[in-house]
Amino acid sequence: MLFLGRADDARSDRAMAFCQANFGELTVFLSSEGLAFPDEARSWHGDYVVSYLSRWIVPIEVLTAARVAAINFHPGPPEYPGTGCVNFALYEEAPLYGVTCHHMEPAVDSGEIVAVRRFPILSSDTVASLLARTHDHLLILFYETTSEIAAGRPLPRTSAVWTRKPFTRKELNDLSRITPDMDLEELSKRIRATDYPPWRPVLEMGSYCFEFKGTMRKSHGPMRPVLNASP
Repeated sequence: MLFLGRADDARSDRAMAFCQANFGELTVFLSSEGLAFPDEARSWHGDYVVSYLSRWIVPIEVLTAARVAAINFHPGPPEYPGTGCVNFALYEEAPLYGVTCHHMEPAVDSGEIVAVRRFPILSSDTVASLLARTHDHLLILFYETTSEIAAGRPLPRTSAVWTRKPFTRKELNDLSRITPDMDLEELSKRIRATDYPPWRPVLEMGSYCFEFKGTMRKSHGPMRPVLNASP
């Protein structure tokens, strides 16, 4: 098995430890921001590729080197493929969220779906709270799925399918931008969906960039956004 995880991540460490304990021959590579896919991994051959919170898009030659399957654990349900899935679910006020295990294809978040685990989005949820629960459910889905592999059973199959093209980084960046003409409802939705320090919603005016700082309540009035400005 080839395990592709994320460096300095406690849940990725637990997933890796599970694989080390249950699969005899394990090759591990851990990704980090800006780190290129390792050349050493390109020469791997074996039964399974397992990508868990990895930042890498796995090259096609590695996918085809897996004799049985190459699977990825995606921190979102089939309705939210790609980047910023938590953010878009909050913005759209979706009632449910989830996590997905799927076969990997050269195109991101497009392969046949192995399993989906769903849970409710709460009215109190922020990006941070929803992301934390998402990662908890993703680790459970990882244990359930890789336990089937360890037991020598075939991977599950589901009728679930991806429902749209993957969200892009540009779409997420656009979601985090606010404009003076937005009403308070739209402003509140965007702040809820994209306020996750150190990333903040921003307002660009001329040569100035205003970054969301927090909210303040005026006497006898609603809470208002507070912005920091920088040239």
